[in-house]
Amino acid sequence: MNANKRIPVTILTGFLGAGKTTLLNRILTEQHGKRVAVIENEFGEIGIDHELVIRSDEEIFEMNNGCICCTVRGDLIRVLENLLRRRDKFDHILIETTGLADPGPVIQTFFADEDLKDALLVDAVVTVVDAKHVLQHIDSGPEVKQQIAFADIVLLNKIDLVSVSELPELEGRVRAVNPLARFERTTNADVDLAKVLDVGAFDLDRITKDDPHFLDAEDEAEDEHGHHHHEHGEHCSCGCHDHDHDADGQHGHHHHHHKHYHDEDVQSVGIEHDGEVDGAKLNRWLSALLAAKGQDIYRMKGVFTVSGQANRVVFQGVHMMLDAKPEADSTGKPRKCALVFIGKNLDRGELNQGFREVII
Repeated sequence: MNANKRIPVTILTGFLGAGKTTLLNRILTEQHGKRVAVIENEFGEIGIDHELVIRSDEEIFEMNNGCICCTVRGDLIRVLENLLRRRDKFDHILIETTGLADPGPVIQTFFADEDLKDALLVDAVVTVVDAKHVLQHIDSGPEVKQQIAFADIVLLNKIDLVSVSELPELEGRVRAVNPLARFERTTNADVDLAKVLDVGAFDLDRITKDDPHFLDAEDEAEDEHGHHHHEHGEHCSCGCHDHDHDADGQHGHHHHHHKHYHDEDVQSVGIEHDGEVDGAKLNRWLSALLAAKGQDIYRMKGVFTVSGQANRVVFQGVHMMLDAKPEADSTGKPRKCALVFIGKNLDRGELNQGFREVII
């Protein structure tokens, strides 16, 4: 592979028993033709069949299907640096976060360490959800909601254990926590790896390139017949469109088949504005917001049109860390702003007021 190319990293999370181990075993043993380095943390449950191991060297195992596997027994950065010494052996890294309720610190590793930032690129956060038991777990503690909130892709697994009639409501409840994620329905975690690896779901370049109306993903709800309905946000007094999801996954008007889910723990708030913002004020607002509330903001995603700049700015945040850069080419694209917050204890009025003050 090109030694100068950044290696994509998938971060895999999910509640115990959801199917992560099944997915990881598929990756490590099936002849899928991909060279993946799998990092499982010290609580990992994979029992690697040593007949499948070609060569054991230190803590990194080479599998007979071209993948390699290692275990985190300490610092993730040290393990990644170890792997990078063998970067000719793999094309993709997958990190399993079993035992971590909040995958945020793992994601932040790739924001914080400059050497890793140069060598590695977060490709997607994938959360495996147990369709059979998620409704039991989703209200009993914050872990399941947190893991869903961080996801770029949700694998709704074990769908063979629930009835077809239950699926739309079940998926709607999970979508309510994170309306921006892409959903894949699976049985035995059997998913086409092309749908979860090398997808660029976390990549800033892809936010507006592949999905120029990424905010619209929140506005679509699928009914039991598979039809999509587009909903419209209410207008707030600042002239921007305010989408408050409060974990019901929709906003504004509701179709009769939509259930209203209220969730105190995790919610999403989206704001849209047809116009420009003041760049300096925007920076001050986001910096102050993340300093004060960053621990409660799991994911933040957006595009801003800044006064005096030809290209729009795309950004995303994970807790207190923010990554932003100009869009490659904004020619012909609307001079608008759209941002989405996913987290807990979000104050919709406060977020709107803060944004209102940066509008020109």
